[in-house]
Amino acid sequence: MFISDAYAQAGAAPDPTTAMIMNIAPLVLIVIVFYFLLIRPQQQARKRHMEMLTALKKGDVVETAGGLIGKIKSVAEDELRIELAPNIDVRVARHAVATLRSKPDPAPANDSKPA
Repeated sequence: MFISDAYAQAGAAPDPTTAMIMNIAPLVLIVIVFYFLLIRPQQQARKRHMEMLTALKKGDVVETAGGLIGKIKSVAEDELRIELAPNIDVRVARHAVATLRSKPDPAPANDSKPA
């Protein structure tokens, strides 16, 4: 009566390459975000941890993955001997060290002359 029928008009067909790019673009964006927020920082942290493990030496205070804290008494190829308390030593695999608590203080220099 007073309202006329509205029919859909046939528009131009979308370009197939544009449609494919618009479908793939969100996936590419997600991969880029995952790389910079998850993968890259984890790789950098692993690299720092591996450098720390190779630099361990006698006298360093370390914490193992099990939560034991002690001073390194000796370093072998793939294991450490850690002193937890006086006369209590534990053999630990090198990769079980989680963090380096502190390095030993350097020996004082004898540069000062008595007055």
